[in-house]
Amino acid sequence: MEEKKRYKVYRTIMLIVLVAFVTFLLTSIGFYQYFVKGDSLNKYLTLMTSDESQDISQTLDTYRAVIDKYYLGDIDEESLKEGAIQGYIEGLGDPYTEYISKEDMEDYLENTMGNFVGIGIYMIEDTKTNQIMVLSPIKGSPAERAGIQPGDYIISVNGEPCTADDMTVISTKIKGEEGSTVKLQILRGEKTLDFEITRENIIVNPVEGEVLENNIGYIEFSSFDENTAEEFKTKFEELQAQGITSLIIDLRNNGGGIVDEALQIAGYIADKDSILLYEVDKDNKETIEKNESDPIINMPIIILTNENTASSSEILAGALKDLGKARIVGTKTYGKGVIQQILTLPDGSGLKITTEKYLTPNRTEINEIGIEPDETVELPESVENILNVERSQDTQLQKAIEMLTE
Repeated sequence: MEEKKRYKVYRTIMLIVLVAFVTFLLTSIGFYQYFVKGDSLNKYLTLMTSDESQDISQTLDTYRAVIDKYYLGDIDEESLKEGAIQGYIEGLGDPYTEYISKEDMEDYLENTMGNFVGIGIYMIEDTKTNQIMVLSPIKGSPAERAGIQPGDYIISVNGEPCTADDMTVISTKIKGEEGSTVKLQILRGEKTLDFEITRENIIVNPVEGEVLENNIGYIEFSSFDENTAEEFKTKFEELQAQGITSLIIDLRNNGGGIVDEALQIAGYIADKDSILLYEVDKDNKETIEKNESDPIINMPIIILTNENTASSSEILAGALKDLGKARIVGTKTYGKGVIQQILTLPDGSGLKITTEKYLTPNRTEINEIGIEPDETVELPESVENILNVERSQDTQLQKAIEMLTE
């Protein structure tokens, strides 16, 4: 009796398995017929998979043939071309290499030179989250007055969602005619905030300075734009005339910019013929940047850094640290140790492309590593906005002053 019962259970299980298998088989046949019933489409698919040696142009030609034969909508040739180029460049997987359309190229170069109409923010791509992060608003800008803070993530512009892949396009959309407005949706921690900001003509004059206690000079600037080095020199000479005997260079929240400007400032401080930077290309060919002039600054120097100190700022900080010309106080820098060139193509479009990595004078690599300070000092947890830190809470600045008065 027990044996007969086991047999019935076994038969029932086998029946269920058989039904499931038949159902799977029939479904598979149905999908197979659906996908390959068209002989012409099957011909294209076979062509695409049979020749693995096809180059990109041949592959695109094959896709174009499929689109021409089957696509229902209208075809915008310019959009197809732009999309193909952008996808091709994005396939490199380099967050700093990007295609710039000819419509955006003029604005892009204008932005690089440091003068534009917009809301006044520096942005970077957060490669970990693939989001656009506000590095800092420019002091006195519409963005700062509206309450935009360093570390904010821009998640939409005028209602359109965006990611770091859209960096160049978003930069253009944020800019516009003076007096017009732009709507930003910001992610700050777990909060989503909405801003409507009026665009203004942003004149970037980043070099500011003052004399602190004990005849300590203090110079701060937020980017390396055209003429930043000359403005730095002018500001230093003003402070020198007021009797400073040491200097603090504040590079916190400085996202970089033009490399030559950073090297020129390093040249004001380093000895003549000192190596300031090694630039290494894809063939491991080195270009050595040396200081060609006598220094004009000869006094104790401390550089302030934080996690938003990036690119050209790291070139300056790394050079002066390695050469023994400055000590660094604060927190570890961002870690962008590669250099891009902006190339203009014949049709007016552009390509910002990573061409070299840089090494400090001691041949230290920085990319995705950063520069460790000589004295690590964190800001208090009570500091909500690292761009506008009250002097009474600025433990990093206080440490620098203490070290220079020892």
